[in-house]
Amino acid sequence: MVCPKMKKVGVKNKGAQPIPESPGTVFGAVSTDMLEDVLLDLAKQNDRYIKGLSEHAGIFKEPKVVEFVFLLAELWGIDNSARYQAVELLDRFMIKHTEEEYKNSAESRKDSQQAGKERWDSIKSHLCETFVLRLVSCVQIASKLTFHCNMVNNKTALKFIQSLGFSFKKEEILQSELTVLKTLKFQINVCTPFSFVGMLLEVLGHNGCVLPLKELHQTCLKILDLVYLLRSSIYETLLRQSVDNYSPSDLHREKFLSVKEDFMLLAVGIIAASAFILNHECWNQVLEQLSCITGIADESIGELSAVILRHSIGATTPVKH
Repeated sequence: MVCPKMKKVGVKNKGAQPIPESPGTVFGAVSTDMLEDVLLDLAKQNDRYIKGLSEHAGIFKEPKVVEFVFLLAELWGIDNSARYQAVELLDRFMIKHTEEEYKNSAESRKDSQQAGKERWDSIKSHLCETFVLRLVSCVQIASKLTFHCNMVNNKTALKFIQSLGFSFKKEEILQSELTVLKTLKFQINVCTPFSFVGMLLEVLGHNGCVLPLKELHQTCLKILDLVYLLRSSIYETLLRQSVDNYSPSDLHREKFLSVKEDFMLLAVGIIAASAFILNHECWNQVLEQLSCITGIADESIGELSAVILRHSIGATTPVKH
C-alpha cells in the first residue's frame, strides 16, 4: 500500500467552446514508485505554500470572482486544471501586487501624509479599474501552461475585454500579462487542489479502491467546483465547528488560514464527500485509506467532507466508526 509519511495539517455561455478531455482522467498508467515520489513532492510543495502564506491569502477567491473565471474558462474552452490554476494565480498575484503598491505609497507618506494618502487612493482606484484585466491575464497564462487545452491569445483577450466596455488596447493586454509574470517572478506553475485530487485517486486505485475511479473522479470535479463557489460558507462553518463558537475571534481566523489554504486537506475532503455520494457504505473505508496515504486524521477528513456535503447537496454523513 502506498503510504508516504506527510505532515498533518490539522450556465453555460452562448458560444462556449467544448472543454477538451484531460489525459489526467486515465488511471493506472503510473508505477507505485513514481506515485510515491510525486505525492511526496506535492506534499512538500503544499507545506512550503502553507508556511509562506500571506495573511491575506484567499481574499481574491470570492464566489463572484471564481464564477467569473469558471465561466470565462468555459467560454474559451479551457479545461479544469487550467481554470483552477487561474484562480490561484489571480489570488497570489493580486495580493503581492497590492502589497507592493501599498509599500510604495507608504514611502510617499514619509514626505507628506496627505501626499501618501492621495497616492494610495489613486492606487486603489487603479487596482479596481484593472482587476478584470488582471483576471483575464491570469486565465491567459493558465491556458498556456496546459498543452492540451486552448491557448488564449492577446487578440481573443482584447476582444473579450472590449466587449465588456473597457477601452484597453492590445499593448495593455500584453503589458498586463507581463506584469503578472514579473510580480510572481515567473513562478506560475502552481499546484492546485485539482492536482492533489487526481494524484490521490491514482494512489487509491493502486491500493484497491472499492469505487470505480472514473465515476469517483467525475464526482470529485463537480464537488471541487462547488467548494470553490461555496468556499466562504464552507470554511466559515468548519471554523465555527472547530472552535465551538458562532463568532470566532480574529486570532481564531488567523490560525485557521492554514486550514483554508491546505490543498491536501481539501483534496481528501472532496474525495471523501464524493465517495459518500457514490456509495455511502464505503465512506468509512475510503476515509481510512485517505488517512493512511496522507497522514491526515480520518476525523479531520470526516469533518471537512461532512461540511462539504451539507453545503453542496444537503446530505449528512454517518458517525465515523
